[in-house]
Order: sequence, then C-alpha cells, then structure tokens
Amino acid sequence: MALTKVLITVKTYPTFSSTYGELVCTAGFLEDGSWIRLYPIPFRKLKTNEQYKKYQWIELDIVKNDKDFRPESFRPATIDTPIKLLDRIDTKNNWFLRKQIVLNEVHTDMKQLISQAHDKNHCKSLAVFKPTGVKNFKVQKIDGEYDKKKLDQLQALYDQQNLFEMEDLKFELAEKLPYKFSYEIEDDKGVSSTMMIEDWEIGQLYRNTLAAAEGNEAIAVEKVKEKYFDDFAKTKDLHLFLGTTKSFHYRSKNPFMIIGTFTPKIDIQTSLF
Repeated sequence: MALTKVLITVKTYPTFSSTYGELVCTAGFLEDGSWIRLYPIPFRKLKTNEQYKKYQWIELDIVKNDKDFRPESFRPATIDTPIKLLDRIDTKNNWFLRKQIVLNEVHTDMKQLISQAHDKNHCKSLAVFKPTGVKNFKVQKIDGEYDKKKLDQLQALYDQQNLFEMEDLKFELAEKLPYKFSYEIEDDKGVSSTMMIEDWEIGQLYRNTLAAAEGNEAIAVEKVKEKYFDDFAKTKDLHLFLGTTKSFHYRSKNPFMIIGTFTPKIDIQTSLF
C-alpha cells in the first residue's frame, strides 16, 4: 500500500448525499505542489484522531476517483481507509511556509482560467486566484431548511448502515445556511465575476455569530460581511481557492466557485530612498 501525503488547504461546508450521507469536499496540495481533491470524505464521522485541520499534512491511501473526470479528483482507497495526521504549517513570518506551497501558480485572468477548465485536454478544476480587486460582497436569502425527501433518504441510509447495531444510530446534520455569500471580483483585465463562497469557515462564522447574537440573523450576516469584505478584501493580501463542481464543469459559463480564502497580511515594500 503506497501512502500519499496531502497538505489540506480547503474544506467546504458539509453537504449531504443520499449515497454517502453528510460529506465534505477536501482539497489541498501534494508534495510536488500540484492540486488534489479528496472526495467523498464523511468528515464529521471520522475518528477524533483523523479529523484534520487546514494547513495540516495528512497521509492516506488514495486512488483515482473513477466517477469523476476531473484530473485532480481522488478518493480514499476504501471507506475505512485510515488517515494519519502529520505536522501543521504555521503562520509565522506572515505565512512564509504556507506561501511556499500555495503561491507557486497564481492565476489573475479569469477568462484564461475558465478556458483551461473547459479545455478537455486540460480540464483544470482547482486553482489559486488573485483578484485585482473585490468590488462587492453579496448576500442572498435562501431556504434555510433541507428538503424532507432528502432527509428521509439520509435517515434510511444511516438506518441501513446501522442494521446490526443494538442501538439506533443517531446522526447530526450540519445546519443548512439560510444565506448565500458571494464575492464580486475584478481580474487583471478588468473583467468582473460573481462567485459564491462555499468554504467551511464562512458557514461556521455565520453559525457562531448567530448563536452569539441570540438568533439575530441581521447581526450574524453583518459580522460575516465585516470579516470577508472589510477585513479580508480590504486589509489582507487576499487570494482565493477556486474549484468547479463536476456537474457544471463543462456546462457553466464560469464553472468556478470560491472554496477557500488565503489571507496573509499585505507585504509592505519599503524603499531605502
């Protein structure tokens, strides 16, 4: 069994599948600096000593995901494949070590990146993107409840997995967010794009601030905007981790969504003169 080391840089907000239950799409970098996607992983069902953090190296047995045509897509070899947690890369010296891995290939032209995604000989589905500017942070109210039919399918799946257990298997599903959050960005050619933000952290930030605000959604939304627009977009050297969804990779005019942010401080170059 050949083990592969992966530096985790992306965890999307949990979604559920009628086949696998609740899932998290994980992405990161191999030791050679190339992107890799790991899916499916039932993250919140992993053992405590297997639940990885962002910017942590992990080691596991993986195989190409034969149900996904995107070249970066792999999966654990089996549903019970163990995950070994290794060192985590810190943020010292303004994220110096993280930058050595993350910023080797940075895109600035959205049209060119989309062209690489739509080119079947290339089929790029993961990228680091540096926007020239962030024009807006958009908030859209959506249905905050899961579809009952899908919930029933998920419960049936858990019941089936628990067929020979003595007790009922209970599952917790991450709360569905009642809002969609998006950045409107501009690239180095002046082209504007609006892309939804799907990373775990924005969902967790909303949920945590909602609890602190005793259920006041307006306050929670404003706190999210403060973090992602007033802080990240205006005071940090913001880079975006972009990824495509399999079903819309070739069909969508812009198949990318934002699956994570990279936010070191802005390096201020000082002159001796």
